[in-house]
Parts: sequence; structure tokens; C-alpha cells
Amino acid sequence: MLRTLIRCSHAEVMLQPVIRKATDDDVPDLARLWFDGWQDAHAAILPAQLRRLRTLKSFTERLAERLADVWLAEHSGRVAGFAMLKGDELYQFYVSAEARGTNVAPNLMADALERLQATGVAVAWLACAIGNNRAARFYEKLGWHRAGVMTSRLPTPEGVFELDVWRYEISLASST
Repeated sequence: MLRTLIRCSHAEVMLQPVIRKATDDDVPDLARLWFDGWQDAHAAILPAQLRRLRTLKSFTERLAERLADVWLAEHSGRVAGFAMLKGDELYQFYVSAEARGTNVAPNLMADALERLQATGVAVAWLACAIGNNRAARFYEKLGWHRAGVMTSRLPTPEGVFELDVWRYEISLASST
């Protein structure tokens, strides 16, 4: 289902990367991808207190706790992105900087939405940091719509951190 571009001489060849369940062995690579992606997308737009709490160790611990809900995309033997589900929520979605602009993200998203739909979810949702315009454009391009602003209760080592975020939703209801 998922494809990646690999350059071969003068032509681009589409190959099928793998979407698979994450394992304990994947946690270090996933945590690094998540940490780097979070820093890139959020460090400049979120409060300093939250930035201080979002350490590589905190991402590693959170991944280990929710590993059963994580699927990853890999190509050329490397982790290219992951999706973490939580009930009817696409709880986390990150793609490595190297995989941006390829078709990894849309195909990983399609896989995550198929998994949510298979569990009976009719309307999926996600939280997007206010000001994360690159992510917002990506979600909207794939059919998500901004439903409003909500307060997200983020887990941190020092307790819950409340943050206003954009809530995005997408209908997964079958048209049959």
C-alpha cells in the first residue's frame, strides 16, 4: 500500500515500503523520529515550559507505554514515520524529515484511517498545535476539517499540561 520514491539513474522508481506493527526494538528509532519531529514542528510555537518537558527520554517512555497502538512505515530498512492510535483519535502522527514530500505520509495516514474505521470509528479526530500550519495544510489536503479549538490535556513528567489546540475531524463512515 505504501510507496516511496527511490532515484535510479535518470528515473524515479516507485517501491512499496512496509507499514508494520512497531516492536520493542523500534522504540529508540521511533523516539528519535518523534523527538526530532516534535522539535521541528513545535519548539518555536509552544510554551517554553512544555518544550523543557519534551525530552528524548519523555518520548521514549510515552512510546513504550503505547507501543501496542503504534504502526510504522519503513523504507530502505529505515523508520520513515509512525501513527499512534488511541480510541477514535489519531493520537500521534510523525514522518521523518527525509520522508517529507514522498508519498509516505499520505499512505501512512490512509493505513491509520483504515485501522480506525475497522474498529467501528465513524468520525476520527486529531489535535494539531495552533500555529503548526504545515501539518494543518497536510491534514486539510487529505480531507480533514478543522472542527474548532479544544483544550488538550498533555501528559508530562510533572503532570498534566493544558494546551489549546486545533481539533481536526474526518468522517470514516462508509458510503454504502
